[in-house]
Amino acid sequence: MQRPVLVIFFLGFSGGLPFPLVYSTMTWWLAEADISRSTISTFAWLGFAYSFKFVWSPLVDAVHLPLLSRWLGHRRSWLFLSQVALVVSLASLALIDPAMEMAAFAAIAVAVAFLSATQDIVIDAYRIEAAEQRMQGVMAASYQYGYRIAVIVGTAGALFVADNSSWSLAYQVMAGCMAVGLITTLLCHEPVAHGSLTNKLSGSTMDKARQWIYMAVVEPFADFVLRYKAWSFLFLAFIASFYISDRVLGIMAFPFYEDIGFSKTQVGAIAKIYGTWVSIIGAATGAIAVVRYGLARCVVAASVLIVSTNLFFVLIAMSGAKLSLLTLTISFDNFAIGFGSTVMIAYMSSLVNLDFSATQYALLSSISTFFGKLLAGFSGDVQLAIGWLNFFFYAAATGIPTIILSIIIARHMLAEETRE
Repeated sequence: MQRPVLVIFFLGFSGGLPFPLVYSTMTWWLAEADISRSTISTFAWLGFAYSFKFVWSPLVDAVHLPLLSRWLGHRRSWLFLSQVALVVSLASLALIDPAMEMAAFAAIAVAVAFLSATQDIVIDAYRIEAAEQRMQGVMAASYQYGYRIAVIVGTAGALFVADNSSWSLAYQVMAGCMAVGLITTLLCHEPVAHGSLTNKLSGSTMDKARQWIYMAVVEPFADFVLRYKAWSFLFLAFIASFYISDRVLGIMAFPFYEDIGFSKTQVGAIAKIYGTWVSIIGAATGAIAVVRYGLARCVVAASVLIVSTNLFFVLIAMSGAKLSLLTLTISFDNFAIGFGSTVMIAYMSSLVNLDFSATQYALLSSISTFFGKLLAGFSGDVQLAIGWLNFFFYAAATGIPTIILSIIIARHMLAEETRE
């Protein structure tokens, strides 16, 4: 109940709300508007904004906004600007019919993704600067809870409104929910600045630009390769492949539910409200498992879980729209992703050099999402070519390399522990 923890909870809500509105929730809107499956799946590439946010993060760290920075301070001014822009963008999206104006719809969706990723950059910086080191675990947990509640609102809440009114009203309501972040930004305190990347820069503008690139990207990556040598590429391959099977299937989940005959309310209640709580249980179980059984064994277990649970969708494809099967599938799938996310965060954190903790973690997290989102952009074409049943087998098959890599890495980790 400490002030910084409560602030980051509400900022976590603000950070989590836009993502489903340009990802899973939007795919149902597009499917209902009779947009082709191949076009729908390309909207997965909006996620690249989150994968590449480290590219413009030095600018967010360095540039002081005229007037706003004097009024609110550096971090809060960027929060305020990104949140106001998100409200305007979401409200604008609500006024466009994707069936009639796809180009304008896509352009504003890109803007929402970019602004959301920018807000994430500032929230991460605020979280680190607003509390001392011993509080960072609590701050991270508080952020995750706020984020997950926002995902419920942005999926189940939006689906409920759309089911009983229209997609336009649903997105207007979601734009209004961004007021949570705006109010929090206006009421919270500016964190104490601990220095930024620009404090280490000197010379002309071009010199500073080159130094930014080197210190933000090149040096942390070079350090990673030098420390782990040939193993570094295997580690990166595992991180890059970990979420692929989940992303490949995830972008097509809502169109599948719509095709098979589930209502928006059913999906909202089971896949999002119930499913979110299952994922929280999975995340807690993952944390306990890492402590009790060690990270190496959990890496393998997480990889197998995420890949195998995709096969539960085969049961729905064969049996039709049965709520019991949907509940079973969501239970296993969301538990697996909650468990796996905790394990992957712990694994990536174990690889980070504390001298480059923020940058290396940002780079690793970007790598973990990039290839899954890239392949997800082609999921619609694959599904149209092979049908739903074969598509789910295909999605599971994309995770086989992850399982193989996890076994190799787990053996390496156990060998390293034995040497120590």
